[in-house]
Amino acid sequence: MTGLLIGIDLGGTKMHVGAVRADATAQRLSLEAERVVPTPSGGGVDLLDALVTTVSALRDEVGVGPVVAIGLGGAGVPQADGGFSDAPNLGDVEFDLVAALGAHFTCPVTLDNDANVAAIGELVAAATTDSFAYVAVGTGIGMGLVLGGELVRGARGAAGEIGYLPLGADPLDPAHHRRGALEEAVAGDVLAARDSGARNVREVFDRAAAGQPDAVAAVDAQARWIAYALASVIAVVDPGAFVLGGGIGSREELRAPIQQWLARLGHPDVPLRISTLGSAGAVLGAIELARRSMSSLTGASA
Repeated sequence: MTGLLIGIDLGGTKMHVGAVRADATAQRLSLEAERVVPTPSGGGVDLLDALVTTVSALRDEVGVGPVVAIGLGGAGVPQADGGFSDAPNLGDVEFDLVAALGAHFTCPVTLDNDANVAAIGELVAAATTDSFAYVAVGTGIGMGLVLGGELVRGARGAAGEIGYLPLGADPLDPAHHRRGALEEAVAGDVLAARDSGARNVREVFDRAAAGQPDAVAAVDAQARWIAYALASVIAVVDPGAFVLGGGIGSREELRAPIQQWLARLGHPDVPLRISTLGSAGAVLGAIELARRSMSSLTGASA
């Protein structure tokens, strides 16, 4: 089929959008073109307009035909009405984004949680073992769980929302119900605030590398809470391995202290690696969702 598959990673601060030719196979996913643009803070119509503009620009840049399917991952729980719930970092996305995008480009649109699509990206494009948990840490924290080669979505599509684990902050405080107790302890803004000498997350890691005590303590606290979360996941689903991603989770200097805390928690040998796909992982996973939706419509095997 001539045309493009589009993958969208819809984050709290930026959107990463990529395009692949529609005749690409799951084993040969490689972005033909991509763009990273700010996510409109209010969501709603502004978000839709930004997505339409960006997808249209990629379509025109590659120039191989129309958009034939779109996959979209966002930091929330996908709903049957085409939007997201439990999406504190996305603004107003409780409207039918699927129908709006589909109507504009006259193609199927598939929606899923961003950590889920990143896990799919790891599964199909990074030769990851067929049982693992992908944990993304950045603006917030989320998890995509793959067991036996299949993504686990849960009864309501909310499996992996580990930001709501009752760890890190008071889970009984209603103020912590919006983004979750664990997310209150590991979100990017919280990490930056732990080091009084840093203006942002990057400076925290730079200062920690230079041995600044406040920054070293901030990184260690981040690693400790992430390790507590991973130990909780091990106890419940035993994923076998973890892949870390996201703007914070992909920092190599965070991996060693997480493993040290895991060892202290009784898990010294759990495999833990940084994603090799980087920010493209969720985009490739979203494209794979689009490819599967297109295949299902044509009766082909996904």
